[in-house]
Amino acid sequence: MDTPEPRIRISAMSVENVEKVEELEKACFSAPWSLDSLVEELSNPMAVFRVAYLGEELAGYMGMHHIIDEGYITNIGVFPQLRRQGVARALLEDMLCYGEENDLNFLTLEVRPSNEAAIALYKAYGFEEAGRRTGYYQNPVEDALLLTRKL
Repeated sequence: MDTPEPRIRISAMSVENVEKVEELEKACFSAPWSLDSLVEELSNPMAVFRVAYLGEELAGYMGMHHIIDEGYITNIGVFPQLRRQGVARALLEDMLCYGEENDLNFLTLEVRPSNEAAIALYKAYGFEEAGRRTGYYQNPVEDALLLTRKL
């Protein structure tokens, strides 16, 4: 019996899918990264950017900067119509595995306090509040919670 293809497939962001990632940024964030910024990450030796596919469709992506022994998550985004199917969870698990395999001490990120679904996901994976950045986000203006998980 053939083994079925995994429902969610994770791979490195590449020049082939960077335009779709830009589309995803625009669908998810009030201050999306530009195509040029995303392309720059392809040649950044500190960048660890992954995309997630549901079948053949790019459903989400996650970016992180690996600096010495620390991981700074820049963004996690999933197309709105493809949310609640485990895509963000799969991307986060991939980055946690990367962190453990590369001996990172911790992963950290900023999130809007109003993004309750994301906060619940991060806390389910052991992220804890480490601080707050006042007025960090624009459109609308909102603080950022700093969440960190030790590895």
